[in-house]
Parts: sequence; structure tokens; C-alpha cells
Amino acid sequence: QVQLVESGGGLVQPGGSLRLSCVRSGSIFKINAMGWYRQAPGKERELVATITSGGSTNYADSVKGRFTISRDNAKNTVYLQMNSLKPEDTAVYYCYADEVLYTGDDRRSWGQGTQVTVSS
Repeated sequence: QVQLVESGGGLVQPGGSLRLSCVRSGSIFKINAMGWYRQAPGKERELVATITSGGSTNYADSVKGRFTISRDNAKNTVYLQMNSLKPEDTAVYYCYADEVLYTGDDRRSWGQGTQVTVSS
């Protein structure tokens, strides 16, 4: 059962902006890192950005200076602000959350993906 729900994808012109959101529903003991991957047609999934529970961030070189990841721990939500979008940013974007369960086990949960298309 998918418990990460993404929103905010769509069609945008080059140079435009989009903001993706990903909400983790349901009760969870703790969420450590959250982040975003993307997968373009015919390409492997690549890491876009990550953020720790303390707010430390990391970005792929291809998006540095254009994308900003943030999170709201109280809402179990991670965001990806994407500016100066390029056609090569076109992909399905997936969020993830590294979770610690009440049992003490940990796992990585994934969203269902949201399509971002950059085209004129």
C-alpha cells in the first residue's frame, strides 16, 4: 500500500517553475532522510535531491542552483521547488522516505511518481 502521495507535476515551458509535494500518510515512528529521484524514458533512475531530518541537503550536479528541497517534519512532507526548468528535466519524479517503524525495523517507502514535462 502506497503511503507516500506526490502532487504538483505537470507541463511547463522551459525556464518555468514547478513545486512538487510528497506527503507521508499514516502513523510512523520516525522518518530519517527524504528525497526525490527521477527517471526519464530510456534512462536509469537518478537521485535528484535529499534532505535529512535535521535539514541537511544534497543535490545532483545537474540541478544545483535550480532546485531546492525542503521538508516539514510536523506534516511528514517533503517539497521540491524546481526553477529554470529545462527539457532535460522531463521525467517521472519519485519521492522516498527512510522510515523507522514502531517495531524498530527500517524501510524505504516510495511514492507512485508524478510526471514533469518541460516543453514549449
